[in-house]
Amino acid sequence: MKLPIEASHLPVRIVTGAFILNSGLDKRVADQQTAARLHGFAAGTYPVAGKIAPEKFVRLLSAGEITLGAALLLPVVPSLAAGAGLAAFSAGLLGLYFRTPGMRRPGSVRPTEQGVALAKDVWMLGAGLGLVVDALTRKGR
Repeated sequence: MKLPIEASHLPVRIVTGAFILNSGLDKRVADQQTAARLHGFAAGTYPVAGKIAPEKFVRLLSAGEITLGAALLLPVVPSLAAGAGLAAFSAGLLGLYFRTPGMRRPGSVRPTEQGVALAKDVWMLGAGLGLVVDALTRKGR
């Protein structure tokens, strides 16, 4: 049985998948203070998140991260789908980076010390887009 992924996709899928899965698993046991902090941070950038209770928001975020991490780790999920999910997820994180005051140096895309934690997620956007582009262009080969 041929899997719907290329061997060259495995390293990026394993690394990002394990990272995101771990993050989602950690959030399953988030306390109320952590839930309130994550919810407040997201709601400040994405107002729709403010309409969800903090505990429910963190449960949904956790479930989303677990689902995405598993999709990246499971070789039966095509790289196009896994890469698109990774790109969308990381674009949301970078939205936090670009829209949250104090994350960037004035007049620059360069992060402040506080912004490094979100700015570093740009590597996941590149990985996701790389999987998508490769999956789309490989079909013609």
